[in-house]
Amino acid sequence: MMNTNMQNAVVMTQEDFNLLKSYANKKTVINNEMSLANELGRAVIVKNDAFPPHCIRINSVVELLDLDTLKTMKFTLVMPENADIKQQKISILTPIGAALIGFRKTEEVVWKVPAGLKKFRIIEVVNPEWITTH
Repeated sequence: MMNTNMQNAVVMTQEDFNLLKSYANKKTVINNEMSLANELGRAVIVKNDAFPPHCIRINSVVELLDLDTLKTMKFTLVMPENADIKQQKISILTPIGAALIGFRKTEEVVWKVPAGLKKFRIIEVVNPEWITTH
């Protein structure tokens, strides 16, 4: 059975949750099941030292496999002010950014993007040492 967003727990640190909740309140609709606000609403909050090593958080380097096209993509998930597509830095507020926060290596995620529903498998997650400035 395929893992999807609705079945998987969203794991995040208190720091990430605090950074993202102001964006979710301003930018998304809470009753939209494919929104950052919804993901935050069902998040399991853990301390930094309890955060799973292959779980996606702010500043994670993520490699994905598009299960429809079988193409891979690699990028860093960042806060909106640090987004730069030329440097492969994707904002947490993009559909794929909101989709991935809190998910883990090997999980499959289904998310709504402008072209429709997309299915991705998380191939790799690399988390740098926690940086206090995002």
